[in-house]
Amino acid sequence: MKRTHDGEARRIVVISTGGTIASRWQGTGYAADASGSDVLATAPLPEDVTVEVVDLFNVNSSRMTAAHQLALLRTVHETLADPGVDGIVITHGTDTLEETAFLLDLHHTDARPVVLTGAQRPFGTGDGDGPGNLYDALQVASTVRDLGVLVVFDGRVHAARGTVKYRTLAADAFSDPTAERLGRVGFSRVDVERRPERPAPLPLPAAARTAESGAAPLPRVDIVTHHSDGDPFLLNAAVGAGARGIVLVATGAGNATPEIVAAVADAVARGVLVAVTTRVPSGPLAEIYTGGGAVDLVAAGALLTGTLRAAQARIAVLAALLAEEGGAGDPARATALLRRLLDGPVRAEPALATGGSRSAPAVPARA
Repeated sequence: MKRTHDGEARRIVVISTGGTIASRWQGTGYAADASGSDVLATAPLPEDVTVEVVDLFNVNSSRMTAAHQLALLRTVHETLADPGVDGIVITHGTDTLEETAFLLDLHHTDARPVVLTGAQRPFGTGDGDGPGNLYDALQVASTVRDLGVLVVFDGRVHAARGTVKYRTLAADAFSDPTAERLGRVGFSRVDVERRPERPAPLPLPAAARTAESGAAPLPRVDIVTHHSDGDPFLLNAAVGAGARGIVLVATGAGNATPEIVAAVADAVARGVLVAVTTRVPSGPLAEIYTGGGAVDLVAAGALLTGTLRAAQARIAVLAALLAEEGGAGDPARATALLRRLLDGPVRAEPALATGGSRSAPAVPARA
């Protein structure tokens, strides 16, 4: 076995959670049922790596819950408590991988890497991409440090923050629509092209220690999308259902209607955290328009999510609530914490010079 520069093979723990990479034909469709050891057996191992497998759970990632994600967060922290572990690879379904990766990254305090990967084609298929992705993830996990939580897929290395599932079926499934990839991997070589910017990590929330047992209900965080003819009905329904946080998926750079602004103001007055993202794939939000636009939503107490899109914005809201005693803490403190989580790297687009009043803000250029 090839040895690393310090004479020791890298010890990587693979945590298996299911997904397409572990899915087999069930007669009418595919579902996750292969063990982590079965999945690992399909992939070659880098020469300088030894692997241990933890079968945490086995679900299609569309069935992922916050309880699953918090159990995984706890397992990651427990695994890294062993100083002999050099890194972690998590096999995960692609549908909600972006949410899990971001939650882990918000709480990742260790220099050792945590790498998520998966597959677009099921376990055991002749053209399956899972073995190659797993090999690449192991290579990255045994090589890099101080990059936070990563997503490795189709030879590309992505930062957790901002990375979303961008293509439903193609092998190159993940991308950050507003930033370049973090690096690439291939031919047993890992090239890091930039370093991610991350907010100061959060401590492990108390809920991560009790999520599986259901000791306390987790705070409800809903996503509501604006569209032509959109009204406050669903936003108000979320508040009525007990939501402690709401992500409003607005149009454009963060715009809705005066009626929705009024509903947001009422929700904020009730102690609900409201974050505003956009249904546009790329670019930052910006306070440009009134008449129900981002200017008014911010004045009503909502926070703009920068370049985070809906699923990761929801995770940021959830993390802020969990840090404040499971969502039952001080709304002002939770809002301040959410603002810090959202104030990560905002990759603003170049601004156009404006020829109007000097008090008018610069308008971001079109992507």
